[in-house]
Amino acid sequence: MIRLSINLPTKHRLHLKLVQRRGPLLEEPLLPDMGKVLRVRAGSKFSRFFRYIFEHKRIKKILGTNIALIVVLSSFVPARAISDIEPEQTVISEEAVPLVTQSGIQYPVEKIKITQGYKFYHPGIDLDGITGDLIQPVMAGVVENISYSRFAYGNAVIVNHGNKITSLYAHLSKIEVEENQEVTIETKLGEMGATGQAWGDHLHLEIRDHNYPINPFSVLPH
Repeated sequence: MIRLSINLPTKHRLHLKLVQRRGPLLEEPLLPDMGKVLRVRAGSKFSRFFRYIFEHKRIKKILGTNIALIVVLSSFVPARAISDIEPEQTVISEEAVPLVTQSGIQYPVEKIKITQGYKFYHPGIDLDGITGDLIQPVMAGVVENISYSRFAYGNAVIVNHGNKITSLYAHLSKIEVEENQEVTIETKLGEMGATGQAWGDHLHLEIRDHNYPINPFSVLPH
C-alpha cells in the first residue's frame, strides 16, 4: 500500500491510497516438490507424483473443461462406428514344422584317430585306418586335381571349396572321382591306403587357404 498526502488546508487535504492486489502468496506450484511427494507414505513414488498432479486445482479446471468437451463430441459419434471395430486376431498354427539341420563340414573318415598332428614340417594331420576305409570330402566343392605317384603324396585328390580354400587327401589306395566333378560331403572320393611316402595305412589331410597350409583343426568340428 502506498499513501500519498498533498499539503493543503485540513478541510481541503486529499489523501490517496494505492493498494496493489496480490494473489495468494503460497499458491501451490504445478509440479510438486519431490521431497514433499516422498514424505507421503501411501502409494508408490509414481502414484504419489501423479496423484499430486491430477489433484492440483489448475489441472482439475483444465481436465474438467476438456472432459465436458469430449462428452459433447462423443454424442455425435454413432455407437455402431465403435462396435464395428474388430479386435486383431492372432492365428497360431498347431501344425508341427520339422527343423532339419545339416553340418557343412566333417572329418573325412568315419572313425577318428589322429596319429600325427599339424606341425611346421608336417602341414596336415594323419588319420589312422585300414586300406579300403571310405574317404569323403570335408566340405562340398569341386575336384580340382587328381594325381597318381609312387612318391610323396602317392595317389591324391585336391578339392576346391571356393574362396581359395582347398583340401588334399593323400596316400589313397583307390580314387573314385574325376577332375571338375562336383562333390558333396556324402561323395566317395576314394579309399584309404599307403601309397607314396607312407609308413602304414592312413590318410594325410591338408587344408589350404590361398595355397598355404593351415591347421585343419581350425576348420574341422570339435
